[in-house]
Amino acid sequence: MISIIFAILIIIGIVYGMISGNVEVINNEIFNSSKKALNMILEIMPVLVIWMGLMQIADDSKLLDKISKLISKPLRLLFPTIPKGHKSLGLIASNIAVNMLGLGSAATPLGLKAMKSLQELNKKKDVASDAMITFLVINTSGVTLIPTTVISLRLLHKSNNPYIIIPSAFLATTIATIGGLLYDYFKRRRNK
Repeated sequence: MISIIFAILIIIGIVYGMISGNVEVINNEIFNSSKKALNMILEIMPVLVIWMGLMQIADDSKLLDKISKLISKPLRLLFPTIPKGHKSLGLIASNIAVNMLGLGSAATPLGLKAMKSLQELNKKKDVASDAMITFLVINTSGVTLIPTTVISLRLLHKSNNPYIIIPSAFLATTIATIGGLLYDYFKRRRNK
């Protein structure tokens, strides 16, 4: 659906540009924006590749299991239906840690693995479990300590102070996470 909306907006922009006599501007912008997009990808990709590689090493070396045991008590409060020591807790913990560092793209594979693991525990396969919903709330609102990707983009675009967003990003994501978890908790209690 979003791709259809974007396609419609692009077509409207091109038609408007043709009607207003700005065809040359449209052509220049198409070529320049594709060049900018490629440069942006090339600037950010090394950070993501390194982080995803480190996460794979952490998974292979059973470090995720150790992280899971370390923060299992706080996670057990949020996910009481997950059995103690289950691999889902390690994947959830890793996803939260990577999101806290502002690397949402690198957290996506961990989040997908966590959801798959939670689906294995789910008794009703066609309905999301409480643990899946809670994880989705945490993953979507995700507390961000250092918004690495946004800082990289700001550096790429020559921002005077790319790090100024750290306090506001932390505050906004903390409020979003707390609000989301409270809503999830009260909605679940009301439904039961």
